[in-house]
Amino acid sequence: MAEKILMKGNEAIAVAAIRCGCDGYFGYPITPQSEILETLTEMRPWDETGMVVLQAESETASINMVYGGGACGKKVMTSSSSPGVSLMCEGISYIAGAELPCLLVNVVRGGPGLGTIQPSQSDYFQAVKGGGHGDYKMIVLAPASVQEMNDFVDMGFELAFKYRNPVMILSDGIIGQMMEKVELSPMKPRWTDEEIKKLHGSWATTGKDADRNYNLITSLDLDAARQEKFNQKLQAKYREIEKNEVRVEQTLCDDAEYLIVAYGSSARVSQKAMELAHEEGIKVGLLRPITLYPYPTAQIQALLPHLKGILTVEMSAGQMIEDVRLAVEGKVPVEFYGRAGGMIPSPEEVLEAIKTKLVKK
Repeated sequence: MAEKILMKGNEAIAVAAIRCGCDGYFGYPITPQSEILETLTEMRPWDETGMVVLQAESETASINMVYGGGACGKKVMTSSSSPGVSLMCEGISYIAGAELPCLLVNVVRGGPGLGTIQPSQSDYFQAVKGGGHGDYKMIVLAPASVQEMNDFVDMGFELAFKYRNPVMILSDGIIGQMMEKVELSPMKPRWTDEEIKKLHGSWATTGKDADRNYNLITSLDLDAARQEKFNQKLQAKYREIEKNEVRVEQTLCDDAEYLIVAYGSSARVSQKAMELAHEEGIKVGLLRPITLYPYPTAQIQALLPHLKGILTVEMSAGQMIEDVRLAVEGKVPVEFYGRAGGMIPSPEEVLEAIKTKLVKK
């Protein structure tokens, strides 16, 4: 029987990192995700697995340490919260441009600026549209429970190495701080350099082999024609990700007349709102994107023939709604309900928004 334990979402990230064979964590404390670094330090994985845990001098330093570890083909990660991730965006762009695997965790707090330490979902654009420069994409996973915080660490590393691309777990202060029962992942050993080559090819900077020269990893190419070809290669990779890696959860959607689209904590609130709506005879379904990139566009489009309207629910001023509207292509009304600045919507507020914005129209 799998081991189960009661823990915070941030603690689940740390424990899962150790158990999935992570080679290195480089981070910097910031509320509301500091428990990730604190838990790793308390557990001292370097004594058991050899995992490196290092508090860098800044978020800028930590993301560049991730670049170095990823270039060696190692399972490396960092975590932060909103303004800290803003400082990492240049490094994330470099990592994407060098096609390096890594795992990033953002436990979102309210902004803009230093904002508040209360939970928010206002970093959607930053994560999904690319906070750094250039035509790059990250795979973005949105957990809605502490169990998924645990599960998405191993999944994130698998996707990162499959596509040689940064993966972000986009969580928020609610899920990072709340406690739930978690079924722990099985322990995995760290990869050797030979296993990295066998599993993922010989691209990493592991030193000169008899069968190849030294590897050079960089995101710089001053030849515009070559850079264009490289960008075209990246876009082809992103189309492959969009084809194969969409993850979504649908609840009571098959005969729904109205649809809520929400992710993370907002999806948990919206599930209760959906139940309240059914008690009043309003046929509402819930579609929860698990991957924010790639986005479940086709899954939304498949539901349109029997929908009268869609409500997106976010803890922001409205960001994901743009992707919902792009998916819908104007075929049904799309409305928004959200709270900003660290405020959390209630199920009753969401139900009232369904009634006033969709049903009574």
